[in-house]
Amino acid sequence: MTIPTRSLGTTGPQVSALGLGCMGMSALYGEADRAESVATIHAALEAGVTLLDTGDFYAMGHNEMLIGEALRTAPAARREQALTSVKFGALRDPDGGWNAYDGRPAAVKNFAAYSLQRLGVDHIDVYRIARVDPDVPIEETVGAIAELVEKGHVRHIGLSEVGAATIRRAAATAPISDVQIEYALISRGIEAEILPTVRELGIAITAYGVLSRGLISGHFTADRKLGAGDFRAFSPRFQGDNLQHNLALVESLRKIAEQKGVSVAQIAIAWVLSRGEDIVPLIGARTRERLAESLGALEVTLDAEDLAAIELAVPADAAAGDRYPASAMAHLDSER
Repeated sequence: MTIPTRSLGTTGPQVSALGLGCMGMSALYGEADRAESVATIHAALEAGVTLLDTGDFYAMGHNEMLIGEALRTAPAARREQALTSVKFGALRDPDGGWNAYDGRPAAVKNFAAYSLQRLGVDHIDVYRIARVDPDVPIEETVGAIAELVEKGHVRHIGLSEVGAATIRRAAATAPISDVQIEYALISRGIEAEILPTVRELGIAITAYGVLSRGLISGHFTADRKLGAGDFRAFSPRFQGDNLQHNLALVESLRKIAEQKGVSVAQIAIAWVLSRGEDIVPLIGARTRERLAESLGALEVTLDAEDLAAIELAVPADAAAGDRYPASAMAHLDSER
């Protein structure tokens, strides 16, 4: 399989049409096997995936060190093709709690210094604050990243989970390559204002949560037991009647997938791919098996009839429950 490329906006790099979101290899989705995680990253690079996404706060640096190990042990040619996308700014505590976000210029540079060390690289390809710091103007945060770009420590500036007004303010400060934001069949909030804004400005979307944390993967069942450290144990969409409703949507999607001879996950990822050449889905595969399934979405072609059937099976706003618990929703950009 040859993985096509897409551009991260008019100012960003060319990347593989699917990126690998590595968060689940370290945090929030239960136990993960380190050796299998490294093998999965290697398999992704071997398949032609170039974009590796992480956050410095994923298990307090564990995820960056994991990627660093995978890059260090990968063949030189594969290591050189890898592009790192890093989120920063979340403040954690030793108990794993989430406290706030820090977008002060001095903090931005401090976070970057540690990320470069943990990843074992001399630059970060795309750098972005995970959530807007309400106490620091976005111009100051983006300006600090721009200084890192000038010094060669960062190549491109991204944004994450921001509203249209914030995107415009950031883009007026420095060139923005992409906005990383949740986008999936059952998470389509960006379509009203954010997607038109980034397209007007020549900014790409890196879409995370394309399988809604496994909810629309076709593999999640109502009787699945989730550990206390699993984010989904607290996520509204995975609770009670919400879960039953959302899994019914998955079954409707499964019928369409079966008619095309593909998996539910593949048709859900293919739908995101079909939304435009300026959208790069991040797949959250934690094993080589799931990686192979996700990459199969690149071979799925959806025609107008398929897309109409999908829209009928899973209409916009069909999901039950918010995508985050209330405490996390409070940290989203107020301009969203």
